Amino acid sequence: MLIPTLITVAAFVVVFLIVVLLRPNTFQVSRSLKMAAPASKTFEQVNDLHRMNVWNPWANLDPAMKQTYEGAEAGAGAIYSWDGNSNVGAGRQTIVESRPNDLVRIKLEFFRPFKGTNDVEFTFQPEGRETLVTWAMTGQYVFITKVMGCFMSMDKMIGGSFEKGLADMKSIVEAGG
Repeated sequence: MLIPTLITVAAFVVVFLIVVLLRPNTFQVSRSLKMAAPASKTFEQVNDLHRMNVWNPWANLDPAMKQTYEGAEAGAGAIYSWDGNSNVGAGRQTIVESRPNDLVRIKLEFFRPFKGTNDVEFTFQPEGRETLVTWAMTGQYVFITKVMGCFMSMDKMIGGSFEKGLADMKSIVEAGG
């Protein structure tokens, strides 16, 4: 009775590993929101990492979080680092490309709880008196995140936070901030 059970378990493990290995190697999460503000106002909310942390949904999860800014004051070369509790972990954001009122590209590095590097892109599309702001993140899955992806979706894990952040940014820019 033990040998058939072991064979069944082994077969399940092999099938599960095959499923994990066949999962995509990359992910992308993206959300957009139209704001009644010019692209210049929405752009400055992202291009300056100090301003970004006013509406960033993760910035307030740990009131005791250590935060540092270095490099350029805004735009390419601006760096924001954080080290906090288990809700926020530790990491760094570096603006690697900034095109006024059009694009901000950020290298997002996580040091804890998991190491990883993702690319974040904010785009600003003028539409009359409004601007469509899109927040997108792409990254690579490693084996452990492929396993986790069998049980939870990256889109579901962070998509809601992107929506909250964009809604908070919208409130700021539409109030004239």
